[in-house]
Amino acid sequence: MAYTTEQIIEKFSALKVIPVIAVEEAQDIIPLVKTLSENGLPVAEITFRSAAGEEAIRLTRQHFPDVLIAAGTVLTPAQVVAAKNAGADCIVTPGFNPNIVKLCQQLELPITPGVNNPTAIEAALELGINAVKFFPAEASGGVKMIKALLGPYANLQIMPTGGISTANIKDYLTIPNVVACGGSWFVDKALIKAKNWAEIGRLVREAVELVR
Repeated sequence: MAYTTEQIIEKFSALKVIPVIAVEEAQDIIPLVKTLSENGLPVAEITFRSAAGEEAIRLTRQHFPDVLIAAGTVLTPAQVVAAKNAGADCIVTPGFNPNIVKLCQQLELPITPGVNNPTAIEAALELGINAVKFFPAEASGGVKMIKALLGPYANLQIMPTGGISTANIKDYLTIPNVVACGGSWFVDKALIKAKNWAEIGRLVREAVELVR
């Protein structure tokens, strides 16, 4: 089913933490998403940081029709189209590219673009977008920076990503405008490579407990 941006944000908001995933082997996504779903996180931001991204999205859509799939690190129009055709529900970008945003809007594909300053926020608002990713969160000033930005942009909905961990996720989530945080500590590349689904499952449960 096709979701609206509002529905995507609602789902993010209910989950509070979004796994940001890079798999080197597309097949690894099947046991990984199974582990996420079984431990309380039926969602995956599958990034184009590896060549396996598109195929991983396709496999997730085939095997887990009810899991919410975001395509992450989308940088080009070709990747937008590939993500949509593979079955992604929405697009997440690291920065604000008006051409990518307009293409997603034409395709009726929800997009959460990345921002970390007032200029990018105003560019997003200009195109009718008020739900954004704040990236790289910690390196861009973290909680203090978000609170400062919310002075002039009080209606912004924000998904901080980058440097989020068990140590600081609660600090971000106490800000009312923060709908969810993107994190990768519980879907660590090394654990995926080692196919250590048990440890990933334990970390997912811990993350879910933490944000509830």
